[in-house]
Amino acid sequence: MRNLLPLVLMTVAAPASGQPLISPEIHADGRVTFRLQAPNAREVVVRCEGTNASAMQKDEQGVWSVTTESMPPDIYAYSFSVDGLRTIDLANPLLKYNLLSTDSQLHVPGPATLAWEIGNVPHGVLHRHFYRSAIIGLDRPFVVYTPPGYDPAGRTKYPVLYLLHGFSDAEDAWTSVGRANVILDNLIAQDKAKPMLVVMPLGYGNSEVIAGGWAGLRNMAVWRDSNEKFRDALLAEVIPQVEKVYRVSTDRNDRAIAGLSMGGTQSLLAGLNALDRFAWIGAFSSGGLDADFDRRYPAVDGSLNTRLHLFWISCGREDGLLSVNQKLVDWLKSKGVAPRWVQTDGGHSFRVWRRNLIEFASLLFQDQP
Repeated sequence: MRNLLPLVLMTVAAPASGQPLISPEIHADGRVTFRLQAPNAREVVVRCEGTNASAMQKDEQGVWSVTTESMPPDIYAYSFSVDGLRTIDLANPLLKYNLLSTDSQLHVPGPATLAWEIGNVPHGVLHRHFYRSAIIGLDRPFVVYTPPGYDPAGRTKYPVLYLLHGFSDAEDAWTSVGRANVILDNLIAQDKAKPMLVVMPLGYGNSEVIAGGWAGLRNMAVWRDSNEKFRDALLAEVIPQVEKVYRVSTDRNDRAIAGLSMGGTQSLLAGLNALDRFAWIGAFSSGGLDADFDRRYPAVDGSLNTRLHLFWISCGREDGLLSVNQKLVDWLKSKGVAPRWVQTDGGHSFRVWRRNLIEFASLLFQDQP
């Protein structure tokens, strides 16, 4: 992305009229028009989640455009391909920031009943922290969501969800793209979720795993080292810091861990090997799973059914990771474990993970039968 963008910028120009280009333009019926000023380009294509890649047409002013069919209310990632070079939409300030391949974001607004829409409800606060990790040997950030009404001087102690991002994302992905804070605000206001803190740490246990780009996923030694060091830093450094600074319960029954893709795998690695720490585990579209489940999760047996209040595993039916997640579920069942196995429409996308979080958070820390 960093190497290609300057080349694209040589092709993309400001509108000849001097008027700002509107892109994306969301019509009342849910159709969306994408536009890009690129008078010297030979071919421009837009790739947007939920739709097929669409060839754009150029007008006499050098503006390329295409209008989609009506799109359901949601938040979509998209990008342009200009003569084969990928670029963001320069007219749109809403970005899906990513360490390897940043996209633009399209927000087709919907009713207030959609939990990711910002509503007229009390809002929590996001806090940023930095610390030097002795385990990882690097400075590490984490973000903490405190719910509406949280009083650092009060007596109430809150449950905590440790929420982990995916490969190529950073610690802010669950808020900037996943809208986790908005979702929690709405669920808490509607009494659909318990007030809780959400802790979102940066999920890399070494610098090599992400410095190698997408190839970092194929170097299994680096991958395992990253996940294991991250787990160790989470348990030995992040959790103690959170419990020192914030008014949170230290009871395992009030501590949950969940994540998407890489974060789903890390949630399983940390949660299933530290059952004295977590009583709630969620794994959304887990990626990079080690298929030697017996070696990775040696403590797993039928006792999980009573030791965990919720063991949630989910994946989209169009996700390429569905098969390996199904194998994990089958292995768990062979051990006498009955996880909540949820398959939904969709692929490897925040459009799936936002919905996973909505349902998962609604179940957390509720009274058990």
